[in-house]
Amino acid sequence: MTRFVASVEVDAPAVDVWDLMTDWPAHGRWVPLTRVRVLTPLATGVGARFVGRSSLAVVGLDAVGFDDPMEVTRWQPPVGDRAGRCDVRKLGRVVRGTAGFDVVPLTGRDGRPRTRVVWEEDIDIAPRPLTRLVGPLVALAGRLAFTATLRTMGRELSGRR
Repeated sequence: MTRFVASVEVDAPAVDVWDLMTDWPAHGRWVPLTRVRVLTPLATGVGARFVGRSSLAVVGLDAVGFDDPMEVTRWQPPVGDRAGRCDVRKLGRVVRGTAGFDVVPLTGRDGRPRTRVVWEEDIDIAPRPLTRLVGPLVALAGRLAFTATLRTMGRELSGRR
C-alpha cells in the first residue's frame, strides 16, 4: 500500500467546505482530466457510490484512462466545532484501497471561520507489484496533486463568499 496525505486551510466555514467536498461531480472542476458521476439514487451518506473517470477526453481520447469507482463507508458531517469525516473504499481494477478527508473548523486571526481540509489515501495500483516499485513516486505525486486540487477547491469556495 502507498499512503499520502495532503492538507490545506480554506477561508470558509467547515459546513460549506463539507457541502462542496461531498458534491462528488464538483470534483471534476478541480481534479485535472477527471469527471465524476454518481451511481446511486442518493449521492450522500454511507453506501453512496460514484465513479471518477480520469482520461484524456479533453483531447478526444476518453479511451485513454481509467475508472475509479468508490463507495462511501463513513459519513460524519461537521457540527459546530466538531470536525467532519468522510471515508470511501476504492473498488476499481486500477486503483484499490481507501481514501478520506477531514474538515476541521478553525477560527482565523480576524475571527472569521476557516477550515483545515486533510485528505488521506492508502492505495494499491494494479498490478499490485507495481505499487511496491513506484509507491514512493505515487505518494509524492499524490500529495502534490491533491494539495493543488484542494487549493483549487478552496479558491472556488472563497470566490462564492
